[in-house]
Amino acid sequence: QVQLVESGGGLVQAGGSLRLSCAASGRLFSRYMGWFRQAPGKEREFVARISWSGGSSDYADSVRGRFTISRDNVKNTVGLQMNSLKPEDTATYYCAAGFRGRVGELASPREYEYWGQGTQVTVSS
Repeated sequence: QVQLVESGGGLVQAGGSLRLSCAASGRLFSRYMGWFRQAPGKEREFVARISWSGGSSDYADSVRGRFTISRDNVKNTVGLQMNSLKPEDTATYYCAAGFRGRVGELASPREYEYWGQGTQVTVSS
């Protein structure tokens, strides 16, 4: 059984940085892994994704240039380095794996089979 466990969330001032990590256990081969976030009262939204090899990645426009996704297949981890954080980045961040859709659906949370429990990121102004 695949399990994803996120860590690294916390409270930070605007302009600060945080690094999230997602540890995967179990038999997992996922063409893509991603990070999503969900703020209270809002739908879960795409943040970033990375290919199995780590050679391909993409970001939501709102975080491009500030966030960096990385992957270590030996350690079975996916990281999200978040710099220049803004109050609007406040949300619960989720790691996702087990992508089962088409390439054009990489930003859709419905196409990911496995999810972590989430880690809270709060950015104060």
